[in-house]
Amino acid sequence: MADATTAARDRLDRALGTLERKIHELKLAPVVSDDDLFALPPPPSARIEDQQRIAALEAAGRDASDALARAAQAVREVLAEAEHGETA
Repeated sequence: MADATTAARDRLDRALGTLERKIHELKLAPVVSDDDLFALPPPPSARIEDQQRIAALEAAGRDASDALARAAQAVREVLAEAEHGETA
């Protein structure tokens, strides 16, 4: 049981580490200031970069969600096995 719990914990740690790394990368991405009323609109390339950054964040969120769901299922299975072992 300890091996399965350790494996589940490791998967959770990796998923959270990946999510934190992606969020950190997105936070470091340059941001265009939008408080200048007289500024020219951003070029189309900036909008494409924004869309790519948003898509990357959404993909990272989906990946993390999937990894956490798998880890949660592994924890449930371990707990069910432990419960079954106690009642047997």
